[in-house]
Amino acid sequence: MFIGMEALSTGLWRVRGVLSLRAGALYAVPMARTSHQLLTRYRQLAVSSAKAAGRLLTSFTGRTLTVTYKGAVNLVTEADRQAERLITERIRKSYPKHVIIGEEGGATPPEPSAVREPVWFVDPLDGTTNFAHGFPFYCVSIGVEIEGRIAVGVVYDPVRKELFSAIRGSGAFCNGRRLRVSSTEKLDQSLLVTGFAYNVRTSRRNNLGHFSQFSLRCRGVRRTGAAALDLCYVASGRFDGFWELHLCPWDTAAGSLIVEEAGGRMSGFDGGSYQIRVPELVASNGRIHDEMVGVLGLGDQIDPRQIESQMTGHATQERG
Repeated sequence: MFIGMEALSTGLWRVRGVLSLRAGALYAVPMARTSHQLLTRYRQLAVSSAKAAGRLLTSFTGRTLTVTYKGAVNLVTEADRQAERLITERIRKSYPKHVIIGEEGGATPPEPSAVREPVWFVDPLDGTTNFAHGFPFYCVSIGVEIEGRIAVGVVYDPVRKELFSAIRGSGAFCNGRRLRVSSTEKLDQSLLVTGFAYNVRTSRRNNLGHFSQFSLRCRGVRRTGAAALDLCYVASGRFDGFWELHLCPWDTAAGSLIVEEAGGRMSGFDGGSYQIRVPELVASNGRIHDEMVGVLGLGDQIDPRQIESQMTGHATQERG
C-alpha cells in the first residue's frame, strides 16, 4: 500500500514524501511537489466528471425510475448509482491511489490522520428526493480534501447549467463569474435556507424547533432539499445564511469551500471552527453569523414522537 503525504507549506500544497508499508516496515521513496497547478488539474477532473454525471442525470428526465429505500424517507435511484460509478471510474483512471468516498459506496470517511492521499468526497446526486419526484432542484457535488482541508470544490447544477467551483486561496466562481456573499447586515433582513435530515420522524434533534425560531426572526426561510446547492446559493448572495443538522462530508465538502472562497463564514452550531466530519454547520455571509449562532443556542425542542402521539390520538377520536 502506497501512501502520499501532503501538507500546506508556504502557500502551496506539497507532497512531503511517500511511504510504502510492507511486512510492518516503512520505506521512504522520493518526494514530489504538489502546487496550484496540480490543484487546477484536480478541479478540471472534478468539473468534467460532474458535467458528465449531470448529463447522465438529465437523461433520466421523463423516465420511470427504479427507487429503493435506505430508510423511511431516504431514497436512492439507479441514477444515483450510475452517476457515482461514472465519477469514481474517472477519478480512479487518473489517480488510482487516491481515496474516493461516495454517498452510495457505503465507505466510512477516514480521519485525516488515517490517510495521506487526497480524499475525493462525491455526492453523485444531491437532492435525490427532488429528482425522484421530478422537482428540478438537484446537483452533483465533488470535493477534494488534502491533509484535512478541502482544497478543491465543484458543484454542478445540470438543470440550470450552473457550475460552481473553487480552489482554496483562488476565489469562488459560477460559470466564470466571481462569487461574493451578500451584504445583508441583520438577521431580520435576511433570507435563510435549511433542510431536514432523513431521521426527522424519529430524532428529537430534527431541526423543527430551529426552523420555528428562525422563522420568527428573519425575512423568510426556504427549504430546497439540496444542501450543496444551498451552500452555493449562500456563496452567490442568493441566500444570506444556511444551517442544518445530520449532514455528511459528501454533502458539504465542495460547498463549504465555495462559501469560504466567496467571503462567507463557516462554523459549527457553537460558532467554533467548521469541521467537515461534524454533522452540523452554519454558513453565512459573515455579517449575520453571530446572530444565527445565538438563535441556534435557543435549542431544538420539538419532539416528533409527541406530534405522532397527538396525530394518533386525533385519528382514534375521528374513528370513534
